[in-house]
Amino acid sequence: MLDTPEAVVEALRENNERPHGLQRTITAEELVEAAEPFEKPDVVVTALLELMSAYEFTGEHRKSPVAFARLLKLWDTAPEAFSPWEAHQVFWRFKWVTTSLLQVPEVPLATVHGWIDQMRTRYREAEHGMQPVAAMRYHVARHTGTGLFDAYDLWATRPRTELSDCDACETRHFATHQVLAGDDAGALDTWRPVLTEDTACTEEPQMSQARALLPLLRTGRFDEARSHHLTGYRQVRGNPGMQQEVGLHLEFCALSRNEGRGLEILAENRPLFEATGAPLAHLDFLTGAEVLLARLVADGHLDTAVAGPPGRNWTAGALLTHVRSEADRLGRAFDTRNGTTAVSDSRRLRLEQTPLTEEPLPLGLRAAAVRPGTAGTATAPAPAPASALEVPEDFVALVHEARRTTAMGHPGSARLWARAGERLAEGTGAHDDRLGPEGLLHAELAEQRAYRLSRENRDAESITELERAAGLFAELGMSWQALSARTRVLAWATTHDKDTDEDAAGGSSAEAPDEATATAEHGTGRLDADAVRAGIDDALRQAERLKTETPFSGASPAAGETASHGDVGEQRVLEYLTVLYSCAFAAYQELVGQLPEPSDSAVARFEEAARTLHTEAEHLTIPHQVSNARQFVADIAIRRGDSARAETELRAALKDVEASGQPWRGTRPLALLGQVLLTVDQPAEASELLHRAVVEAVRYDDTHFALAPTYAMLGHAASHLGDTGGAVRHLSEAAARFDQEGEQNEAAGLRLQLADVLARGGQQADAVAVLESIVSEDAAPSLDERLVAQARLTLARGLRELEEFLPASEEFLRLATITAAWEDEPRLQTLVAAETATTLAMADRWDAAGTAYERAVAAHAVAPNPSLLMHMMCEFARLTMLFKGSDGRDAALEHLVRADEIAAAVPEDTDDFAPWYERGAVHYRRARVLAEAESFPEALAEAEAAVARYELGGERGEVPRAEALRIAALIEGNGLERFPEAIARLTAAAARAREADLAEAAQILDALRQEYQRRQG
Repeated sequence: MLDTPEAVVEALRENNERPHGLQRTITAEELVEAAEPFEKPDVVVTALLELMSAYEFTGEHRKSPVAFARLLKLWDTAPEAFSPWEAHQVFWRFKWVTTSLLQVPEVPLATVHGWIDQMRTRYREAEHGMQPVAAMRYHVARHTGTGLFDAYDLWATRPRTELSDCDACETRHFATHQVLAGDDAGALDTWRPVLTEDTACTEEPQMSQARALLPLLRTGRFDEARSHHLTGYRQVRGNPGMQQEVGLHLEFCALSRNEGRGLEILAENRPLFEATGAPLAHLDFLTGAEVLLARLVADGHLDTAVAGPPGRNWTAGALLTHVRSEADRLGRAFDTRNGTTAVSDSRRLRLEQTPLTEEPLPLGLRAAAVRPGTAGTATAPAPAPASALEVPEDFVALVHEARRTTAMGHPGSARLWARAGERLAEGTGAHDDRLGPEGLLHAELAEQRAYRLSRENRDAESITELERAAGLFAELGMSWQALSARTRVLAWATTHDKDTDEDAAGGSSAEAPDEATATAEHGTGRLDADAVRAGIDDALRQAERLKTETPFSGASPAAGETASHGDVGEQRVLEYLTVLYSCAFAAYQELVGQLPEPSDSAVARFEEAARTLHTEAEHLTIPHQVSNARQFVADIAIRRGDSARAETELRAALKDVEASGQPWRGTRPLALLGQVLLTVDQPAEASELLHRAVVEAVRYDDTHFALAPTYAMLGHAASHLGDTGGAVRHLSEAAARFDQEGEQNEAAGLRLQLADVLARGGQQADAVAVLESIVSEDAAPSLDERLVAQARLTLARGLRELEEFLPASEEFLRLATITAAWEDEPRLQTLVAAETATTLAMADRWDAAGTAYERAVAAHAVAPNPSLLMHMMCEFARLTMLFKGSDGRDAALEHLVRADEIAAAVPEDTDDFAPWYERGAVHYRRARVLAEAESFPEALAEAEAAVARYELGGERGEVPRAEALRIAALIEGNGLERFPEAIARLTAAAARAREADLAEAAQILDALRQEYQRRQG
């Protein structure tokens, strides 16, 4: 019952602890009504101030001036009802009312100016400085576009007062002014203390982070833009008091080509379409949404389903029309009120912006892919790179160019053949006698279809097309080409599961050196191993027969030259080596399938096949096939742990590629060598090689090169080099590419690694944002359950690190639900229960924490984890004292008794349990509990017991031993006032810390000793 002032005050206190939102606002309104009947107005004052806060932080600016008018009337009639803090708030909140009035277009501008005049009068009467008044005049000038720079000078040149906005907010206003003046670099420099969180408040840094996004993009500071989007958006999502900021994040997504992320943000903030309490902020939200939707519609996604105002389904086109109409209406209303076009002009400039990045800025998040397309279609084909081969218009020239580049092994030939096939299908191309027999063209196109189908995982169809090509070649009397195609069929039929073979950046060396075997990674229908071996042996016999019937004549193609179908002798050489390549590939696949303990016969067959390919290619001077033979050997060496041989072979393979004059063949050995160097801790050279591989793949239009895993390895290399920014960029890019390829588990795994890199780099909030995208309702169901569990565990710990204890507890509870049925992971049940208990206690939810605590103890009985249980109990002791003070002494000590019992029950020589450390930790915590309860003699004894325990740990015990000595000295000096003994203890401890190379610990101990010496003084 709220029938006494004390009851209302207590209810106000409880409401103040709630997060800002509808429930808090409604309750605040009810409490104002409950306070009105009391004789003294002091409770009404408190209630009105609470109500104004609720309105301010939930975007209810229409209502705030009404509440303040009532408050001001009380100030004039009963100033004694205001505490000193509340009296200060009266003057402080004049600023809130001014900005609230600006938010509402129905409020005449004269009313706003009149309010500022009243603010000026009251400030002068109370002898307050005029800088806050000048600030309000500046905000009006910026809103209307009238007298802006004069108003800025009047504000910026005045000294700050106790009623000025806080440093963080004022910094935001200064920086925003610089952005309006076109000085992005200067604005970002001004913003630095806020963006680095050296200066913060309840609204900062999240408000500045949103405003700094586009300046960061425009100045090329992409890493910072990514980080501020990740961390800033988490703080504003779903908050009706942060509509403008949400709109700026939507705009950022559109202009950084992250439209999919923008659609997710739109869906998460659907209620904001109906949040009309702050019309100006609502206009900013709608404008950000319009920037996003206009980009989508321009890219052909008119009919894409999107989230809009509740109550109906929306497409991008329909929502764009709705948003544009509503935003135009609001813009006109403000312009009419202001007598200027400043609001509409600002809106028009935002809508005229074009993307600020050439490619989507990798954010590290899982987001729905939205790519350019045309209305009513799927996605448009990706454009060719600027350096791609020219596609001739003439059909004969097109086929000739496709043949020439295929003989060169140029990856861009795939685009040419695709166009040739399209031309035939469209009827805009037809066979010409200048192209040779018509069957030849059909055979070549069948080969190309085989490669394409295999890349689409349509393996049976792929084999059928390759067999068709072999038959057509045979009909044409092209024996070498027919044999080459048949041998490739055998080689492809030996492939194993994709997960087995994709260990290298570009797949294994066997998968990619030639486009002829590019389908190997997809796993076609297998033949019986004996049948494959028999077929391969027969192919080799046929090759020898063909060589005997028609010996190779003439020089083989020189470096940089190519054979065409008209160069019969040279073509025979290339097809012969392709046969040998396919034989080597089949032997390689057989050996890989038997690792780690292959049969002697499999090893012998592989070594013989690779040696034959190497020898014959060298004899016939075809360097790229020599390189291929080396890559086979290197790949097997990697799989068998022989990094030295792999490195030697790959370096030689790259020299062979250089000798071939065909640099596009170097992407895969470059990537594979980069992988090897990473495993032997040479990240600098590995990074250089991987970068080269990516550059060459893009330069030569190699659309089949595995960019995603290469970027992943670049991320690992950057991490090893301490380049957190580079690691984040590359891991984000890798995850995004795996998303595009439909490899969701691989993408999620990389995001876990990305989160780890961010957390270790001090960007815990960024890490949490990445992890949230893994466990989202849209993503989690399609992922491996254990991967999701790992992500939830890491997320829960990250949230706890950010002191978001309730959300962390919720993640631990979800994790407990996931892992409850995992009978093979009993210790995990103990871990989850213990961490849940500790986190709930941190959140001051003691009843739930106690339940989880006992669940952890029960789980420990089934699957012991003594270190974890003892840590939980020590944490409960600490938190009990933190929340309850000396009243919690007995409860805290009881937790430590239980920890001792756990330790006593652990058998000797138990793995992962160090008695000296665990028992020392209990003594240390008991010392602190007793000291906080002012039981200093007992506390000192426990601290010394901790020191003795840590002494048993030798070198490993030096760090906790130094900390225990510090606590002993604090108890001795501050508690018992035995300064000489404490000084002696600290002197010896600091000397020992220096001997143990613990400079920081020694410095801390010395500082405490010096303080005691001064106090003893």
